[in-house]
Amino acid sequence: MAVPNKPAAPAAPILPHASSSLPQIPSLSSTARSLHKPVFLLFLIAWGVNAAVAGLKIQLPAGLDWIEALLPLTALGTTLIALALRLPLQNVVMAGVSISCLAVGILAIGAATGTPFGPIVFGDTLGERLFGVVPWPLPLLWVVLVINARGMSRLMMRPWRKTNFYGFWVIGIACVLVVLFALSFEPFAVHAKNFWIWQTAPGTANWFRAPWVDFLGWFLTAVAITCLSIPWLINKHPVKQSMDYQPLLVWLLINLWPAIGNAAHGLWLPVFVMLGGNAVAAIYAIRGARW
Repeated sequence: MAVPNKPAAPAAPILPHASSSLPQIPSLSSTARSLHKPVFLLFLIAWGVNAAVAGLKIQLPAGLDWIEALLPLTALGTTLIALALRLPLQNVVMAGVSISCLAVGILAIGAATGTPFGPIVFGDTLGERLFGVVPWPLPLLWVVLVINARGMSRLMMRPWRKTNFYGFWVIGIACVLVVLFALSFEPFAVHAKNFWIWQTAPGTANWFRAPWVDFLGWFLTAVAITCLSIPWLINKHPVKQSMDYQPLLVWLLINLWPAIGNAAHGLWLPVFVMLGGNAVAAIYAIRGARW
């Protein structure tokens, strides 16, 4: 008995090559790639000079103030250029603008009201002030801290990136890392550089003159800035990118700079806190990058 022929299965549709279906990222990636290494080298040179100045307790004359100004400027430059390698240009610009503007606003409120950091008075050693209130390097420092702390946190959390609360952990760890930086930077800023003065009442519990509420202020400020700027830091394009170790390098160097100054002034406890905390963070970041 003849078996009726089965109808032929429909031919599978021809799909375009996967790479052709991915959107093009409207960024300055080619320009960023060409500038990445030179600007990072400038940052390393500026860091080395400022580390030597801090370690040797050199007091720069007025005409050489630009040497210290180079560190936040080159750190900002290499941070934003590295960000432009994986994000569209408008995201990079808006991330820098939003973080710096939020930092200016919060620091201005802090200087005027003592909230959230405590009664602080900025000195003249940090240079010109924005709107006559906030020294200009501090908003740049906040951009460097927020972006690189988040990059460190993403490396540390990479093995758990598909868990439900990954984003919250990234934000939380990044803000804790900012507080870890503050624990080393506050003694350096007050005792070594005279960046600011704390006007706390006698007997107030403090960390090398910084009231403990100051570190709560650092944490809350980091949370607010990170949460409000994070839409610009998320890559919405499904493009696979290579692992980025630069946040780890920049973060460790930025933390090592005040630690060298603290060691030169005999402030060893902040040095040990910085070294211990960042050693743990670096181990988890390298482990996560190799996952």
